[in-house]
Amino acid sequence: MKEILMLLLLAVGSHAMRLQSAGVEGQLMCGMKPASGVHVKLWEEDSGPDPDDVLDEGYTDPNGRFSLKNHSPSQGSERELTPIDPVFKVYHDCDDFLPGKRKVKFKIPNSYITNGAEPKRMFPIGILNLETIFAKEERDLI
Repeated sequence: MKEILMLLLLAVGSHAMRLQSAGVEGQLMCGMKPASGVHVKLWEEDSGPDPDDVLDEGYTDPNGRFSLKNHSPSQGSERELTPIDPVFKVYHDCDDFLPGKRKVKFKIPNSYITNGAEPKRMFPIGILNLETIFAKEERDLI
């Protein structure tokens, strides 16, 4: 009887863990020039003991454009009981001469979180000028 109850609990628990995904796209500028080759990442940040997960990462193209989303169920999508917390992070040296990279992050609105492995809507973050000093900007020394 205990085995049956345990199997039932496992089945219910695994079904409750919803597969979720998110995506972001846009363009980065450094002043009037496209910010090409800038490292960009889409993270799923967790507040508890579960570590943060990289959903996707890449670099901006020669025009400063980027598009980040999942490419497989193991990358870009997360199984969570509650809605995921997707965050877009940019690591750059625009208008900066200090060691390390300037790091800015933007929370993706919940309305762009999709149930399933592939995002149905990409968050259009628009054109960002990286000369801007963003609130809560950090420095990544790695």
